[in-house]
Amino acid sequence: MTSVIEVGHPLIQHHLARLRDVRTAPAEFRALVQRVAALLAYEATQDLPTEPVEIDTPLTRTAGRRVSQRVGLVPILRAGLGMVDPVLNLIPEAEVWHLGLYRDEETAQPVRYYNKIPPTGPVDTALVLDPMLATGGSISEALETVHAWGVPKVKVLSILAARPGVAAVLERFPETQIYVCAVDPELNDRKFIVPGLGDAGDRAFNTLR
Repeated sequence: MTSVIEVGHPLIQHHLARLRDVRTAPAEFRALVQRVAALLAYEATQDLPTEPVEIDTPLTRTAGRRVSQRVGLVPILRAGLGMVDPVLNLIPEAEVWHLGLYRDEETAQPVRYYNKIPPTGPVDTALVLDPMLATGGSISEALETVHAWGVPKVKVLSILAARPGVAAVLERFPETQIYVCAVDPELNDRKFIVPGLGDAGDRAFNTLR
């Protein structure tokens, strides 16, 4: 099983170039995140199990298929919120469970401030949504929480990842599949992905200072 899947679709690469561009305004940035999230979700859900179902078309009765598992979306607040709606458009029945994590700028460690994951009744498949996988701290914290919930299959959807962060996540959770648009080579001294695209939350919500 391949752990890191770089989705090289031409449309993803086209949108990623605009996301990286410092001149891209917040409204366009949010729209680009949604477009890319939908394409990543399409790739990440190709192995969802289905079951047969009988349906009536306007002309006759025929056979079809439907997704047979509970799917949970776990956006990491706040930047992960921008990835929720496009995935829900593909999987309207999915459940959404929020995790609030932020990075302490002095220690670069994740700090949890919100957890809506229930103690029982885990979904069958969880998609953890976070545009940036930098140090891997927040993603690892989210994976630990989701696995403790009892979810048997967990995948990560990120727009950009840094090689050190990917290595850190896979060291702790080697069975996790990570779907990304690109893996950048390094982090700077502030633990930002380089070349990256800056702070996805600040760019999406126009809170740059």
